[in-house]
Amino acid sequence: MARIASARLSAEPSSPEQHDRRLRILRAATRIGGEKPLERVQMHEVAKAAEVAIGTLYRYFPSKTHLFTAVMADQVVRFEESMPPPAPGVAPEDAVTDLLIAASRQLLRRPVLAASMFRASNSADVATVADTIKIDQTFREIVLRQAGIEVPTAQDVALVRLLMQCWYGVLQSSLNGRASMSEIENDIRLACRLLLAPRSNAETTPSR
Repeated sequence: MARIASARLSAEPSSPEQHDRRLRILRAATRIGGEKPLERVQMHEVAKAAEVAIGTLYRYFPSKTHLFTAVMADQVVRFEESMPPPAPGVAPEDAVTDLLIAASRQLLRRPVLAASMFRASNSADVATVADTIKIDQTFREIVLRQAGIEVPTAQDVALVRLLMQCWYGVLQSSLNGRASMSEIENDIRLACRLLLAPRSNAETTPSR
């Protein structure tokens, strides 16, 4: 019988050994999630691959929603660590375009895993998953940094939020088979230009 998702929060590791176990779980879920869709992933299968007890798995991840949202958060952090700083002289909209295209290509190399991560992070009980906050905050910081915005205004944050929502929608279209990679890249380029170029132009226009 399938285990009913718990409403409790995930436990946080507090020792090196616990951090190692949690990391093994994430790695196992990433591998298995790349091979089969979310509904076919079994928690006991992940526990076995991670070499942890099933109770340990549920302690850190009360449901598959928690688990694959955490996988997505881990992927975002790894992407942040691999991103080079923006090249000097590049317009913010172009720098962010390059960033989102690179992230799209990385995610869509494993479309089955990407679909599971997006499905989990958009689940109805996502409010119980603290990693969703981490995903949003980390990606917002990545985009702002790539755009060269060190002290964002409320409008900057709103523009980035709109851009992220647009990007998620574009990726979902690809995962649903409704958009090709070239269409994705064109849509990303257009969204960045529409949302970020006005800010860039405002900064370079001399005041009167």
